[in-house]
Amino acid sequence: MRNWGGNVTYTASEVVRPESISQLASVIGSAPNVRALGSRHSFTDIADATTIIDTSGLPEFLELSMERDAITVNGSMTYGRLVELLAPFGFAVHNLASLPHISIAGAISTGTHGSGDRNGNLATAVRALQIMTPEGEVLSLQRGDHDFDGAVVSLGALGVVTSVTLDVEPAFSVEQRVYDGPTLTQIGDSFDDVFGAGYSVSVFTSWQGQADQVWVKRRVDEDARPMDFVEAVEKRHPILGVDAEACTEQFGVAGSWADRLPHFKMEFTPSVGEEIQSEFFVDRNDAAAAIAAVDAVGSEIAEALWIGELRTVAGDDLWMSPHVGRDSLAFHFTWGPDQALAEAAAQTVARALADLSPRAHWGKVFDPTQFDFKQYERLGDFMAFVERVDPNRRFENDWHRRVLSR
Repeated sequence: MRNWGGNVTYTASEVVRPESISQLASVIGSAPNVRALGSRHSFTDIADATTIIDTSGLPEFLELSMERDAITVNGSMTYGRLVELLAPFGFAVHNLASLPHISIAGAISTGTHGSGDRNGNLATAVRALQIMTPEGEVLSLQRGDHDFDGAVVSLGALGVVTSVTLDVEPAFSVEQRVYDGPTLTQIGDSFDDVFGAGYSVSVFTSWQGQADQVWVKRRVDEDARPMDFVEAVEKRHPILGVDAEACTEQFGVAGSWADRLPHFKMEFTPSVGEEIQSEFFVDRNDAAAAIAAVDAVGSEIAEALWIGELRTVAGDDLWMSPHVGRDSLAFHFTWGPDQALAEAAAQTVARALADLSPRAHWGKVFDPTQFDFKQYERLGDFMAFVERVDPNRRFENDWHRRVLSR
């Protein structure tokens, strides 16, 4: 069994698909080394183990809070399914990732994000969660509890997330417009104007001195900000020249938040398919310097690169979030399916950003020897938390030992 990108083949001796919480507890209790697997959208072996639990068979449920401001669902649910279930209630979550196909538990556990100056990553919407621990017990935490901020972005190290309570808000409409981009120097010089132009903004670039496209997603209940760029006259895919049929609607046609915030429609294969991804984050205050640094190595990564993307993410207080303590600029890279080329290119980008305290997306390709994990001030607390919950390290795997035990 492989991950979605096709670059990781899991080495498990068995893959078990429990269909009830009691079956899940039985599997966890009997397996010496176990990990949970959701939508398989990580590009590393972070989910590998001797026994892999395929969570897609666990029961689906939805509960609306008495105050009608939160919804509780199974952690294995995808965001695409969540959108379907929220629609009859007229509710929305604050943001979505580029792909609605990913599981909620997997996304929050790795700090996956959407985009927007004021929007925290997807984990910041979590109000409460339940995790089945290695002893088959249920750990329940809610916002404000002592260990809550360490449990949300957990990297799968505490157990299997069975239930997630998310903040919701009234559904809203969004329009999306795509513009031809200026130079990357202009993006850096006008950073606040560009990324403040909408609720969610993405800049796509091949890192050859030019911003190929600027995608602006604006809430229709907010005032429009003028853009100095030329709007595209044909529907666009993030990669220029690729058929855009799978992409969400453009040209300022207003639609549901769920049909505009992702780049790709739920009913289509997400993105390109056979690919590898890396993503690095720097402090938003270093945006211009960071853009210039990556642009300077554009020719060195060109062979591996399919497309790059710039997005902003609001800071948070979650211990192991890549955005903890600072508003961030995200550098996303979609590499071709050559693992060696992708790893070398990711190392080149990390070296270019080395002086700017970069952080890596936990679920994507990076070399841990290039990063200073002391930036995570609560790392020691997190590791102590893991030790309390899983003293025999049954949820630990090679990825955790390479990355967190350095």
